[in-house]
Amino acid sequence: RDLPPGVDQRSPCRHPDWMGPDDMVIKIEELREATDWQVPIFVKMGATRVFDDVKLAAKAGADVVVVDGMEGGTGASPDILLDHTGIPTLAAVCEARAALEDIGLYGQVQLIIAGGIRSGADAAKALSLGADAVYLGTATLIALNCNKPIYVEDYHKLGTEPYACHHCHTGRCPVGITTQDPELVARLEINAATDRVINLFNALTAEIQMLARSCGKANVHDLEPEDLRALTLEASMIAGVPLVGTNKVFGGGPGWKKPKIEDGR
Repeated sequence: RDLPPGVDQRSPCRHPDWMGPDDMVIKIEELREATDWQVPIFVKMGATRVFDDVKLAAKAGADVVVVDGMEGGTGASPDILLDHTGIPTLAAVCEARAALEDIGLYGQVQLIIAGGIRSGADAAKALSLGADAVYLGTATLIALNCNKPIYVEDYHKLGTEPYACHHCHTGRCPVGITTQDPELVARLEINAATDRVINLFNALTAEIQMLARSCGKANVHDLEPEDLRALTLEASMIAGVPLVGTNKVFGGGPGWKKPKIEDGR
């Protein structure tokens, strides 16, 4: 943002100084030194080769591994990448947990999952399958007023419409979120936007708590795969949980510990 006019701001698809796993170890140590060992180090990755990538990050010394499934939104990527790269969040969380269990670091290295988390039910399912926490991106932006049908004429100037803007990269956000233009920034009413985001997270927290209680759990972090049933054969195979009505698990991710069913049929 501080580059002079006419100078390209390059945004490579990977860290240029990372050539392999050993370089990740070095980078994590550099970050620890830069922060005087006072803050946890997060390694965030898109969900691709999740099982191997999570193991590499955990072994490299990350305190927290963040995995973003393909349902995650972005305002600046080509449609071809949005629609055809990455793997779904459901598969990602299962592989990530299996990876940490495989190297004995599950419960020591925290796992955060994202990508299409829009409700307390989505979050509760992620926690049940092994995530320590989730984070929200697009849902939070919507709470801020992203894509709201106001200032419609400015959407039209960008050649787009409310609810499907996808022009964050232009710096001309009609509702004042992804922009540096003072006139546009002024459109974002900070206090009202803050209240909406607070309401969103309070509502999601309440939903997760209600679902945990309905499963007989006193703590949302006590949710586990045994609390889930798959509605489709595909979901059972991906998540490693029983297909509803059968108590039978079909498939399962690498190293996944399938639920123990006492009276399995």
